Amino acid sequence: MYLPPHFTETRPDELRRMIEHNPLGALVTNGPNGLDANQIPFELDQGAGEHGVLRGHVARANPLWKELADGAEVLVIFRAMDAYISPNWYPSKQETHRHVPTWNYQVVNVHGKIRIVDDEKYVRGVVARLTRINEARTDANKPWQMRDAPKEYIDAMLRAIVGIEIVVTRMVGKSKLSQNREDRDRVGAAEELGRRGLQSISDAMLDP
Repeated sequence: MYLPPHFTETRPDELRRMIEHNPLGALVTNGPNGLDANQIPFELDQGAGEHGVLRGHVARANPLWKELADGAEVLVIFRAMDAYISPNWYPSKQETHRHVPTWNYQVVNVHGKIRIVDDEKYVRGVVARLTRINEARTDANKPWQMRDAPKEYIDAMLRAIVGIEIVVTRMVGKSKLSQNREDRDRVGAAEELGRRGLQSISDAMLDP
């Protein structure tokens, strides 16, 4: 990933926040048929290993788990918030007209080594934790739990998936939030995004 110094994101807490708030990662692999990408929700166990561990699952029908050997190097891309930035939102544009459009965003590229875990107990634990984490974000009075469905149905669903674990070797974060612009231009663009309802990235740009 192209990473100018002013966009480099190295704060561990921010990298973790970006992953936890955007858990659907694009798992990029290089198998016998070349490059492939699968969108998979992950949980991040920051306390496991030297740099953390990602855990998730894939459909048993997905050939990924058969094509990759344990220890194969993989990349998982977690894309957080993003927004188009118009030059019209820069106050200095009216003075110089020397501006072009751009796109602001936050992303974390997680490099690691994959391990296939075809174990019912492991998969059940991963599904239970992912469900608990994401149901909590729905603000439901009664979050859905695995025991809400018939046991035989859940058992059949679990048999249809295979666990994966990615031991993280490094994380590369990028926060492109107009840090290279004049303060008035950065603030002007952020305020316009806020008016358009994109409050999260607006707030991040105001305090990059």
